[in-house]
Amino acid sequence: MSESEAGGLLKELDTTLDRAKDLLTTLSNRQDDAGLDEESAARIRDLEVRLDARDRDREELTTRLVEAEHQLGRLMNLYVATFQLHATLDPTEVQATIAEIAVDLLGAERFALLLREEGSQDCEIALARGLENDNSGLYEGDRYSGGDPLVDAALDDGVLRMGPDEFSEVIAAVPLRVQDAIVGVLVVLKLFDHKSILRAEDRDLLDLLAAHAASALFAARVYSNTDRKLRTLESLVQLVRST
Repeated sequence: MSESEAGGLLKELDTTLDRAKDLLTTLSNRQDDAGLDEESAARIRDLEVRLDARDRDREELTTRLVEAEHQLGRLMNLYVATFQLHATLDPTEVQATIAEIAVDLLGAERFALLLREEGSQDCEIALARGLENDNSGLYEGDRYSGGDPLVDAALDDGVLRMGPDEFSEVIAAVPLRVQDAIVGVLVVLKLFDHKSILRAEDRDLLDLLAAHAASALFAARVYSNTDRKLRTLESLVQLVRST
């Protein structure tokens, strides 16, 4: 059953229940005015009980429909996010897409994207939002050399870490992992006020970031390095030909 069909059936149910309530009210008024035998009065009371039960069923159906619409919206957002991540091989554009996902879908107000430097355990701070007045001092400049236990652990073993705790203010440290290679981590430090915590349903989005964002970044990095080497070779070939 499609979403529109479900909404139409629910609207039809609302109309039917409202008409039944009006009819029951009319019967009750006639009972008060003329008086009814005990059997008829019992039937009316039974109808009232059954209508109350149907009202509760209607409320439950409405809640489930809203939840289904919300879940469908999230799935569509996840699909769009996945498509956008793999739609380009430009590292800057991939990073910008990760930032959009963090803000628009995850609800992150303050965060940093750390990318591991080749041949080093240190990380480049590829982008940061809302960290102009960072009190920890860990995300100043353009490098992260370690210091937050949740972030360091995620970079070490590639396992998602959720906080905060007594040792870290990080809300989530999302490792960006391609097979056994950890290319970086998305560090979420604060959510927008309208979203105070990360819910269980946000785990799908975090898993998406951990997998698809990592592969998109890895592919963009390989392409960028290959393209740079190719351009260097082309320049050398042109230089040789010109001599």
